[in-house]
Amino acid sequence: MSDSAAPAFLPERLARLRSVMAGYVTRGEVPGLVALVSRHGETHVEALGRMAVGGGAPMQRNTLFRIASMTKPVVAAAAMMLVEACVLRLDDPVDAFLPELANRRVLRSLDSALDDTMPAARAITLRDLLTFRMGLGLILAAAGTYPIQSAMDDLGLSPGPDSPLVTPDEYMQRIGSLPLARQPGEAWMYHTGSDVLGVLIARASGMTLPAFLKQHLFEPLGMKDTGFHVSPDKLHRLPPSYVQGPAGHGLVMQEGTTGLRWSSAPSFPSGGAGLVSTADDYHAFLRMLLNKGLHDGQRLLARPTVELMTSDRLTLAQRAEAPVFFGTTRSWGFGMAVTTARDDLASPGRFGWDGGRGTSAYSDPSEDLVGVLMTQRMMESPTPPPVFQDFWTSAYQALGD
Repeated sequence: MSDSAAPAFLPERLARLRSVMAGYVTRGEVPGLVALVSRHGETHVEALGRMAVGGGAPMQRNTLFRIASMTKPVVAAAAMMLVEACVLRLDDPVDAFLPELANRRVLRSLDSALDDTMPAARAITLRDLLTFRMGLGLILAAAGTYPIQSAMDDLGLSPGPDSPLVTPDEYMQRIGSLPLARQPGEAWMYHTGSDVLGVLIARASGMTLPAFLKQHLFEPLGMKDTGFHVSPDKLHRLPPSYVQGPAGHGLVMQEGTTGLRWSSAPSFPSGGAGLVSTADDYHAFLRMLLNKGLHDGQRLLARPTVELMTSDRLTLAQRAEAPVFFGTTRSWGFGMAVTTARDDLASPGRFGWDGGRGTSAYSDPSEDLVGVLMTQRMMESPTPPPVFQDFWTSAYQALGD
């Protein structure tokens, strides 16, 4: 068979993907899941298991999932739309829209008291927010190790999969009350940049973040089920989320399917972790990026913009400070990870990210491959869990050429 006639995926190997994923459901490691692989115009989806531990409705292709940090690439793309419109510039200070971040003070060392500071060497820029080098974010140490960690926790600013329970203005006031942990541009610190970025997009565009994303990304891409809350007619499609319980106790429900959190618009639409989506919706977003900004003939982002977003933006020293996230084969672009060297089966240039509530989605330009895995089991560390690893191995082994 010639290369041009080779199938996108081999049927017998897609059956292996299904079998491997079904094993996680059978063993009770996840209640259910939705797995999507797409290549050369062919999309294959498996919806396995049920919506809840011990029963519930069958998992469906259009099941809604809390995608947590998979929100970050979406918000980065939105910010770059404002760059293309010349509303924002990558290396301009963000002070004009975020005055709370003007005239920053920086801790003299990570273990300094909050009043032991020096002036910031320069202002924070949009590029700093996109690359997580604004000087504030996740500190890779046990909770409470440093005073700045405790201060962030006391103010409800600690990075995590849940949105802050404040308004955007109050969030920025709290951020502005703290010194930076590192100088702007100096170090990669996870998460906080995306939440600040969401506020910046809203203020710079004159729209709320949900309205901007809907108009400029979700509607053009047909992402009809993606948003910061779930309408009443769709709540039955949102399953509970779970965490691993103590040894011998299996999965424990962390969050149910009703209540204020998802049934109404949040006070803070989190650019770092706030979206709910489906496998097909997120596939449309990643396929647009894989197509260098094009979707059904409509250009949403310029090719050079996408290439900038999906290329390595960190120094070797910055990557080395976060080995649990990057190892030796990954780095960070704008709002997402990028593979810098062959990483297991993934090709250099692969881009995307995972969600702490149990989701994973990447595009691999070398293979024209998009994969999306949606589960409802909370990640237990930044290291991808076995179900993620086996999904990606199964996706790559199923390639037809």
